[in-house]
This record gives sequence, structure tokens and C-alpha cells, in this order.
Amino acid sequence: MRSTNDDRTARAVIRDEALRLFAEHGPDTVTVRRVAAAAGVSPGLVIHHFGTKDGLREEVDRHVVETFDGMLGELAADSSGGGSLAAALLRHLPPDSPIPDYLRGLLLGDGEAGRALFRRLYEMGRARLDAMPEGDRGPDPAVRAAFLTVNDLAMILLRDRITDVLGLDPLSAEGLVRWTSEAMLVYTRGLRS
Repeated sequence: MRSTNDDRTARAVIRDEALRLFAEHGPDTVTVRRVAAAAGVSPGLVIHHFGTKDGLREEVDRHVVETFDGMLGELAADSSGGGSLAAALLRHLPPDSPIPDYLRGLLLGDGEAGRALFRRLYEMGRARLDAMPEGDRGPDPAVRAAFLTVNDLAMILLRDRITDVLGLDPLSAEGLVRWTSEAMLVYTRGLRS
């Protein structure tokens, strides 16, 4: 049931509840009725706003990608190259945000939104490498950009497994500090440091 202090529109509440449920259970298993119940509205209102469940899913995808794009814009504007995807997530999202879990499904799925998002991340990494002196780009900048993109996404894609083995969430403040410091040692000194 919605709080009286909730000033979001019914459309935003439906979208946000769908996002939460899709992140927790996968979009294919969540029904319009379940989203409606979670949002405290009728199934008819969900259909009124989004047309179909697929329309609702497209809106959730669009919302997540736009939110993520805002974070990516911040990273792209960081000319130092020191900004991390995980740090941006931590700065912009509350700890209980369903967006990282939803992103995992989006990136691992077959949908166009996930493909476009991965390509954007790759292209940002490639642009950073291309801005470096030629000798620092590595022998195969395309592969290096893909490798670095996958590395950045590991904390999102494997968050549960990392949490399980380390005993802390890599997207928490403490987890990010530990992960980043070790990653920077490997990047700057190699595995023998």
C-alpha cells in the first residue's frame, strides 16, 4: 500500500514496483496482477498506463537505462579515467535499489536494451583507451576495452557470488573500498604485487 507521503504518480509507482519484482523474480514470472497488487492499483490501471506487460517491461528497461546513462555520463565526463562504474552506482543509488539486480538480467538477456547498454559501456572504455598515448593502449585496444568493460561489470553480474565468498557486498561502501584497492594493485603492478 502506498504511503500518503509518496508523491510519485501512479505510473511511476507501477513502474518502480515492476522494476523491483522483475529484479527479484525475473520479468517472465511476474504477472500484471502481481505488479498491480504491489503498486496498490488495479490490473486495469497497469494496462491503461502501459498497454501490455511487454509495454511495462519496455518502460522499466527505458527507466533503468536512462538512470544508468546518467551515471555513465558522469563517468564519461571524468577525464582522469579514475571513475568506476561501481562507485557511480554506490553514489547514485540507495543500498536497497533493485537497479543493479535488474541490470544483471538486462545485460545477460537477449534484449536490445541489454545489447545497447553493453555496447555503450564498451564504447566508453574504447574512447578512454583511444585518448591514451599509443604505447599505453596495449597491442589490441578493442580486446582491452572489452576486457575492461567485463571487469567493470563483474561486480554487478556476479554480485551474489562475490558476496558469498567474501562475506560482504562488493557494491557496499566497504566492499567497494576493498574491491577497488585490490583491483588497482592488479592493474598497476600486475598479479605479482
